[in-house]
Amino acid sequence: MNKFMSLLENYFMPFAGKLAAQRHLQALRDGIILAMPMIIIGSIFLILGYLPIPGYADFMAKTFGDQWLAKLTYPTDATFNMMGLIAAFGIAYRLAEKYGLDGITSGVISLCAFLLATPFNVPFTPEGAKTAVEVGGAIPVAYMGSKGLFVAILIGLFSTEVYRFIVKRNIVIKMPDGVPPAVSKSFVALIPGLVVVLIVWVLRLIVEHFGISSIHDIVSLVLGKPLGLLGGSLWGMIIAVFLVQLLWSAGLHGSNIVGGVMQPIWLAATGENMEAYKAGHELPHIITQQFYEVFVNIGGSGATFGLVVIMMMWSKSLQMKQLGKLAFPPGAFMINEPIIFGMPIVMNALMIIPFFLAPIANVILTYVGMDLGWVAKPAGIAIPWTTPPLIGGYLATGGHISGAVMQLVSIVADFFIYLPFYKMWDKQLFNQENGIDTTKKAS
Repeated sequence: MNKFMSLLENYFMPFAGKLAAQRHLQALRDGIILAMPMIIIGSIFLILGYLPIPGYADFMAKTFGDQWLAKLTYPTDATFNMMGLIAAFGIAYRLAEKYGLDGITSGVISLCAFLLATPFNVPFTPEGAKTAVEVGGAIPVAYMGSKGLFVAILIGLFSTEVYRFIVKRNIVIKMPDGVPPAVSKSFVALIPGLVVVLIVWVLRLIVEHFGISSIHDIVSLVLGKPLGLLGGSLWGMIIAVFLVQLLWSAGLHGSNIVGGVMQPIWLAATGENMEAYKAGHELPHIITQQFYEVFVNIGGSGATFGLVVIMMMWSKSLQMKQLGKLAFPPGAFMINEPIIFGMPIVMNALMIIPFFLAPIANVILTYVGMDLGWVAKPAGIAIPWTTPPLIGGYLATGGHISGAVMQLVSIVADFFIYLPFYKMWDKQLFNQENGIDTTKKAS
């Protein structure tokens, strides 16, 4: 274990630190986060539309008419289903900030390029017809949401790099000093914006020439499907969780670093589950953003809620008793930095072992439960990651009690995983506080 800790400190921490500071990963994470408040707001209306209360739908139909559900979920379409559109702007905006460029200008260029890459056609089935026809002049909502997320990411990063390349070489239109700054900035964006639009336009023409409907289809085939298979599998989730814990063990925010890569995959799966849930179809995915946030990280990264319960109940050392009391309220809202850095778990050879085992056990238990049909799958409802245990499981599965029960089972499992290791750690601290020298053998 000492060799492992030395390896972490000497080799892994420097590499992980550089990875955490990588501007493209930071922009990807921060840009997508811009969409999260809207996704949560849209999910609130989705919950209200599908409350698991007997007679609720009939009551709402009698009170507000037969179209009550469609009208109630208007905000869902305007928020949840716009994550790709927001990401196209947000990623470009954040990356431009990293380069010291005008974020608004970069975001607008990316947004226009994203729309240019999207065909303005939607399928429509006329009344009495059996097949759908393509109707032009309409922006497809599907591509604005999770289905267009990968294209939004690529365009956001690409357009900003083109913008930076041109601006840094001063290939811009400069206005006289007396021109207002807002007008001057708009002319600076003219040449880089034109270049980005021309490139995306030519790409679209080439794609359509070969009979492919859009750039979205190519990206989905080449990038989306392989990443989706990796990120949507049990082994893919186990690897992701292992890497998160490895980074946290070195004192780095593993969820932010690994989540920056995996979040687009998990959010895309969340969006597909949400659409299936609204349509009353079988949910296609087990692994989603909510699977990770709600069912794996119960109490925060490392699934430390069970550990907090142990600290509250069985601590002998004074410092662990006090830390348990301080850590329980934030732990109930999935915030566990007081435990990770206060115990500490970081660089702690003893506590790192259950810190890895507990969340991986949660992944396996929850996945198997959902795969066998014992536990409802995440319904695509994006609840806040700070939602307390049991409530979070109930809401994330669309109001299924099995979601809450699954969280309870995982907490119990985490409790017993942490228990033997914590007792050893607590005993060490208790002996130190009381001046007991454990190195001396009894005569």
